[in-house]
Amino acid sequence: MSEIASPGQLRAAFLRWALFVVPAILFLGFFSGLFAGSGAGNGWFVGLNKPSLYPPPQVFGIVWTILYLMMGIALTMVITARGASGRGAAIAVFGVQLLLNLAWSPLFFAAHQIGAALVLLVVLDLAIAATVVLFRKVRPLAAWLLLPYLAWALFATVLNWQFLEANPAIEAETAAALNIPAARSI
Repeated sequence: MSEIASPGQLRAAFLRWALFVVPAILFLGFFSGLFAGSGAGNGWFVGLNKPSLYPPPQVFGIVWTILYLMMGIALTMVITARGASGRGAAIAVFGVQLLLNLAWSPLFFAAHQIGAALVLLVVLDLAIAATVVLFRKVRPLAAWLLLPYLAWALFATVLNWQFLEANPAIEAETAAALNIPAARSI
């Protein structure tokens, strides 16, 4: 068939995908944080020296909810761009950066690997930037929706680095307990 979908059909397809994709991304982000024991209930985290740049804890839940919503909408825009050049690569790179994103909380909060979490964030920053570039080729608005996420990830990278600087003994103790070299000695 060579029929072109009507605007109503395109909107309906977008809504169907959005009703699946947006909650899925929200759930994955929530589950990653819950699994890792992130937040105020984490005794290890409570004991860390907090850098001056560290915002009030309630900011993280609000910001991540908004960012995951925007990520879901952006991904839905790209998924529903049937026939767009570069669509498959854009979706694949989005998946990679999402996996990196979801790995950070368990690495930082559960494994207590501040240095490794910092390395992961640098890789995540690059993956998000690549996703923005690829999304822009498919749907420019989708790329714009990811820019606050990139900005927040860059902020998180700086914050993670400051946690590492403010807690050098913690990183060494954790590495010794796990019988692996500390990030600073690599």
